[in-house]
Amino acid sequence: MTASLHTTRYRFLRDFLTEARKSQGLSQEALAEKLGRLQTFVSKYERGERRLDVVELLDVTDALQLDASKLIKQLMAMEDL
Repeated sequence: MTASLHTTRYRFLRDFLTEARKSQGLSQEALAEKLGRLQTFVSKYERGERRLDVVELLDVTDALQLDASKLIKQLMAMEDL
């Protein structure tokens, strides 16, 4: 089994969350503040240095006003290469 940080699905997730943050004009610092976390938390998951657990993913999607269920369905439909 491939480490989940290096899968196609996880790269998609990281890129999707990064682009969502940027498209909303939020800096990593601003998103981190909304999450009550340090900027390094956002930086590390965006760079693939750490994984988001399910609760953290829900927190991030909520802060970015994204539909977590649609995102998860999209990830489930992907073939992981």
